[in-house]
Amino acid sequence: MTQPEYSPPPATPGAAYAGVAPTGLAMKRRNPITVWLLWPLLTLGIYHLVWYYKIHREMAEFDRRREVPVAGPMLVLLLLSWTFIAPLISYYNTGNRIRNAQQAAGLAPTCSPVVGLLLCFVFGAQVIYYQAELNKIADRYGVEPGTQIQLAV
Repeated sequence: MTQPEYSPPPATPGAAYAGVAPTGLAMKRRNPITVWLLWPLLTLGIYHLVWYYKIHREMAEFDRRREVPVAGPMLVLLLLSWTFIAPLISYYNTGNRIRNAQQAAGLAPTCSPVVGLLLCFVFGAQVIYYQAELNKIADRYGVEPGTQIQLAV
């Protein structure tokens, strides 16, 4: 009896998808002003943490080829906001994740983590900016949130 030949795993992460179009779940379109001002005021700031969790969960479901932490970034805001630096790093990394999601959707990557970071100092306007950038991805597909979609890259 001969043993089957060993074939090593693909060298690059994208090589596993050669010939198969990657898929994910569509993101939800939200109003940036409502997410930034209305819901946080009505919930005494708690909605900001809920929103931050939801966008990370949606990005993880959108492109499963990338490791996107879901609860970690929200916990950084909740438990390490007193350090001041940890939330800034988390917001910067969120900008990079949104940029990667835009590329996966076949859009030009317009989200700048530096702009998002600077907007943290302008009444928390990074929420408006990041949600507007996420809405570009939702608009690209124009389907109900959670619908199976085909990624461009």
